[in-house]
Amino acid sequence: MSDVPDLRVLIVEDQALLAMELELVLSESGCEVVGCAMDRAGAFAIAARDRPDLALVDINLLDGMTGPDIARHLVKEYGSAVVFLTANPEQIPDGFAGALGAVSKPFDEATILGVVAFARHFIQHGAIGEPPRRFSPAPWLTVPPTGIAPR
Repeated sequence: MSDVPDLRVLIVEDQALLAMELELVLSESGCEVVGCAMDRAGAFAIAARDRPDLALVDINLLDGMTGPDIARHLVKEYGSAVVFLTANPEQIPDGFAGALGAVSKPFDEATILGVVAFARHFIQHGAIGEPPRRFSPAPWLTVPPTGIAPR
């Protein structure tokens, strides 16, 4: 593994212990964690300063269900890839608000490493690979196999 981080990652999670665990796992996987935020204002401030490549965003935060707003902003303003983290998959917005997909809580280190690898491949190559376990890709990522017309 290179000593130079290949992805700048923003963590938007209001559970401090989970955010710290994610920061450790991401740092050990070659990512630079640019910051951790617990609400929309904190996420926007860090994003404006550091322009993350990837953001892991909880849907429900200290200031309410603002994760989808954060995702839309990060995708539109900075071209960031976003993955939702949620204990309530039914709250994932239709169309995923521009996010690549979602991971249901609780999750383990292997799941997060798989999600980061998936996002890294998408960011670096503009293509999707095999989705990792426990990851729900956004509907906009799915493409019908060659020769089959969409309905």
